[in-house]
Amino acid sequence: MTIMEPPRTPERRRQDVLERLERETEVWVASADAEGVPCLVPLWFVWHGEALWLVTRPTNPTGRNLRSGGRARLAFGDTLDVVLIDGEVEVHDREEVPGPAADAFHAKTGWDPRAGSAPYAYYRVRPRAVQAWHEERELPQRHLMRDGIWLA
Repeated sequence: MTIMEPPRTPERRRQDVLERLERETEVWVASADAEGVPCLVPLWFVWHGEALWLVTRPTNPTGRNLRSGGRARLAFGDTLDVVLIDGEVEVHDREEVPGPAADAFHAKTGWDPRAGSAPYAYYRVRPRAVQAWHEERELPQRHLMRDGIWLA
């Protein structure tokens, strides 16, 4: 395997992660129930106020897991440009979600879950750990955030 580009600096990778959070619309959301049964689904999100805001029904497996477990792992789909985010989850019913966060979600996705009759909840995921790497060459410095503090 020929590596054509040198590894990015941690500062460059942090900037790339932040740009990806602004640009992307979908993220893979991993959660688990009380017995440890995993659930993995893609959800729309918006990066707003140093957190990712997701929306799903509170009664589906992901909604139940996020509410009861209070944690999630998020990942983007590209295996050559990995971003993993471990975060703490806060649940906001659509009647109590902060307006700016719900408005940002609506502006980015074109969907306003507050407008329909179906029950939806908003899930604020505050990053506690972030890892990012391009292939093996960036693995040694993949940790960009620990305990909610950016390292780069």
